[in-house]
Amino acid sequence: MIPIAKPFIGSEEKTAVMAVLESGMLAQGQVVADLETRFAELCGTKYAIATTSGTTALHVALLAHGIGSGDEVITTPFTFIASPNSILFTGAKPVFVDIEPDTFNIDPAQVARAVTSRTRAILPVHLYGQMCDMDALQAVADRHGLAIIEDAAQAVGAAYRGQRAGSFGTGAFSLYATKNVMSGEGGMITTNEEAIAERCRLLRNHGMRRRYYYDMLGYNFRMSNLHAAIGLAQMDRWADFTQKRRANAAFLSSNLSPVITPQLGPDRDHVWHQYTVRLTLAQQAERGFNRDTAVARLNAAGIGTGIFYPVPAHKHAYMQEIVGDIHLPVAEKVAQEVFSLPVHPLLSQADLEQIVREVNKL
Repeated sequence: MIPIAKPFIGSEEKTAVMAVLESGMLAQGQVVADLETRFAELCGTKYAIATTSGTTALHVALLAHGIGSGDEVITTPFTFIASPNSILFTGAKPVFVDIEPDTFNIDPAQVARAVTSRTRAILPVHLYGQMCDMDALQAVADRHGLAIIEDAAQAVGAAYRGQRAGSFGTGAFSLYATKNVMSGEGGMITTNEEAIAERCRLLRNHGMRRRYYYDMLGYNFRMSNLHAAIGLAQMDRWADFTQKRRANAAFLSSNLSPVITPQLGPDRDHVWHQYTVRLTLAQQAERGFNRDTAVARLNAAGIGTGIFYPVPAHKHAYMQEIVGDIHLPVAEKVAQEVFSLPVHPLLSQADLEQIVREVNKL
């Protein structure tokens, strides 16, 4: 089976972890600080704050902007559930708007129409490794005085007009095991605002600025030196792995025929966390089988696949109790059509050719 994702653990990661174990300094410390410095440099921001996961990074970022009960945050329904859940954790309400049919990212025109007197922030998701239309979103935010919280969980190193993800507003990244840069489990917040950075540091560490003196209600969202050691080793190969992902994506797009290959928006530097294709509902009807059957055939042929995401966030029962039974036609249609193919940097040329061969049999 060619897996949909394959984390790379080399001698550098093992050596770094052993060094931390032998030091006896396992909890958050200098190794975490070193990773934060490297991550801020990659994103082009002044500050980076490590957390335990991408979810806690989003949660802390929202809280750092003072978002809470009675507030609204506009976001996309076509995302991992952590995006809207993090809004709910603060007591605020997610307001879902539809997506662009080509990039699958949030539609800025619909964001503009969704702003109310309760809106405090826009939470765009740079889905699959491709950034949203940040010029249009920034214009809406500036017009209404809104914060931008970038969910860049899948987009480390991605860029829009040459500017890196996480540097437009406050960024939140995931360092989960299958991400382009991973630490096993972990998250990172990026910002250029000193006050936001300081508030994030307090929130992740029990509200504690000085040992056993607490300035505010906080959480235990600290990253350990063990996880940071893995992340630092991964940072050293980020550029090479991103180049390989881009080459793999280019090969697939040039050779796949029976599916709609990913569409790139203008001025985007995609980092290909996922390579996501579409088998449209019209194509499914014409061929006499649905997307799930196509995925089953590929899996049987040894091609790992993923469906990200089969149910838009606004269609989950608990979310409907909060936002109501709303209809977002593009997201609902796309959720029935997309599936992802392997694009990770450990694929061989033979793997790529096998993927193309089996997909084209569809």
